[in-house]
Amino acid sequence: MTPSRPSHAAHTGRRDRLLLYAYAATLVGLSVLHHPGLLAACFLLALLAARQEATALLRQSLAAILALNLSVSLGYLLLASWQAESTAGSARFLLTLNLRVLLMVFLGCWLVRRVNLLAALAPWPTATLLISLALGQIETVRRLVADFRLAFTSRHPAPPRRAARTRHAASQAATLLDKSLAASTEASQALRSRGAFDA
Repeated sequence: MTPSRPSHAAHTGRRDRLLLYAYAATLVGLSVLHHPGLLAACFLLALLAARQEATALLRQSLAAILALNLSVSLGYLLLASWQAESTAGSARFLLTLNLRVLLMVFLGCWLVRRVNLLAALAPWPTATLLISLALGQIETVRRLVADFRLAFTSRHPAPPRRAARTRHAASQAATLLDKSLAASTEASQALRSRGAFDA
């Protein structure tokens, strides 16, 4: 049993690398696809391929892009109306943009669930170091948000008022910002000490 473990790990690493390459090639292909109908068809195929995971992946993807894409879309519509551009052209552009972003994020969420990034990037030490640091920071933020949620729930057994939720959100945002700045400084120092920024 022991001799088979390295070969199994190597096979898993190769499979994950192939999936990572396929994902990168798919992103390139989607970036040059400008027909909303084709993008919608690709998104439908992705939903069908995801099967039972489709709903969870779609929810995760929408949560990741909704705020940013909504802001960008509204800003573009305001700019287009100010410049008296064609409404049909603006609508087509926004539909294409949002479909492309949603499909890319959907595929990215699927990739993260299926691929061991550390195994896929094992041949490249610098990439492995970067992904290790990123995963560590993600886990730190996740735990911090969970702690904030538990603390807020324990302090408000009854439904909290809007002012309390606002104060909690502001406090959480400030703490996350401080932690992110501190973590980015530590990460850059760790990378520099390992020669990641050397020419």
